[in-house]
Amino acid sequence: MHRDTWMEIDLDAVCDNVRRIKKICGKRIIAVVKANAYGCGDRQIAEACIDAGAEMLAVSSLDEALILRNEGITCGILIVGTTNPSDAQVMAGYKISAAAYSPEWVEAIAKENCAGLRVHLKVDTGMNRIGFSDTEKLKKAYQTLKDSGCIMEGIFTHFSCSDFDPDFTNRQFEKFRKAVECLPEKPEWIHCDNSDATVSFKDPLSNACRLGVSLYGVSSFLNDLKHPISLYSRLSMVKHVPAGEKIGYGATYETPEEEIIGTMPIGYADGFVRANQGRKVYIDGEYAEVVGRVCMDQTMIRLPREFQPGTAVEIFGPHIALETMAEELHTIPYEIICLITMRVTRVYRRSGKRYLIKNDRMTLSEL
Repeated sequence: MHRDTWMEIDLDAVCDNVRRIKKICGKRIIAVVKANAYGCGDRQIAEACIDAGAEMLAVSSLDEALILRNEGITCGILIVGTTNPSDAQVMAGYKISAAAYSPEWVEAIAKENCAGLRVHLKVDTGMNRIGFSDTEKLKKAYQTLKDSGCIMEGIFTHFSCSDFDPDFTNRQFEKFRKAVECLPEKPEWIHCDNSDATVSFKDPLSNACRLGVSLYGVSSFLNDLKHPISLYSRLSMVKHVPAGEKIGYGATYETPEEEIIGTMPIGYADGFVRANQGRKVYIDGEYAEVVGRVCMDQTMIRLPREFQPGTAVEIFGPHIALETMAEELHTIPYEIICLITMRVTRVYRRSGKRYLIKNDRMTLSEL
């Protein structure tokens, strides 16, 4: 690791979160590892989840599914997003399950050689993104796919407000229940619960849950999950700046008195967006404010006292919760970690020790 900005992921904490939630819900676990496991490393997070009892993985595209297969992942993989019907044999050959989400998709894939393709019917229960909202069309799709030789493996929907609106969630569930009951037989996998619904919504119908952000300790209902992800940088320079000096692009900050300004090698090209100006980071027991505009590759902070270059700075982690950072930035934890770019090295921990340092933009010899 040649650049002093990195993200640490404690895989033991991820495993503990999977086991904790599985104990609560008592259902089969589908670990959602789309978008490179929300930026945390799809293979590493997938392997940890499987070790902890997850039986299936969920991704957003065929590309993401094939990456996992190429990395040696052999368990079931479901593409919860859209796919191209012409890729039917690729998905079937790699034992990748596809979402059937519209009459047009079903008609198109039935014209392909789709025998052996595993399919999960997607039901739109009120999110109005993708999926069937009409039970008659859903029943027709089921029969068309089955007659074409597809394996009708599952049916699912997605709750949109399970973190704060139980009434709307109940209405969505009732639509999903009617969709499941309209089928001639129940599929093997029935799933509607996302991370928050998994621990807050109890239903006798579904037999699997999809865990996404709760893998990383974020939950609206549980406060005992572990937080496995931290983002760090180091001071690259420390200087005393006289009163009346401007800091950064646009001269948006002026020192009211002599201040100690530290520079870190992290910026918006790493996912530390410009909106972080005015927020605080944590350094050796104290907090320091981001002053001046966040640059593409560097950020300046006002230090409360003298620190040596090389001192570690926590962007989020044990002392600044990911949820707190998201709230201050008027966004959600998902977005913050998904925005951390691939030039930020990922450091994985197991049993309290570093066991893998990974940066896909560098060769192994450089690491």
